[in-house]
Amino acid sequence: LPLLAVLATHRRDGSVLLSPVWHEWRDGGFNVATRSTDGKVKHLRRDPRANIVVCEHSPPYRGVDVQTTARLLTTDVEEATLRIASRYLGAEAAAAYVASGGDDLLVRLEPGVLRAWDFADDLA
Repeated sequence: LPLLAVLATHRRDGSVLLSPVWHEWRDGGFNVATRSTDGKVKHLRRDPRANIVVCEHSPPYRGVDVQTTARLLTTDVEEATLRIASRYLGAEAAAAYVASGGDDLLVRLEPGVLRAWDFADDLA
């Protein structure tokens, strides 16, 4: 599903920035396309600790929270951005989004500490 995820990064003062992000699960981890000048990237360059949460907004409210060390990648960004944007915008709008040239970096989040939940039994 094209659910928004929430990416948590750490500011210099130790507080947390929560950012809604588009994402994909691919090859055992999450990819988030963004601009290399984005604030969350600035945080990750200084402190690569991150969490990403993806959850349903309607019953049974399943979700996953991954606590990890983020990696910043500059290869295959356009291809990944097109895949990700297509999930949220559709193919035609995604192509236009990619052509705008904004996203130039992938935040790679592979599971470290994983927490998942599913309230299907609680709601039955």
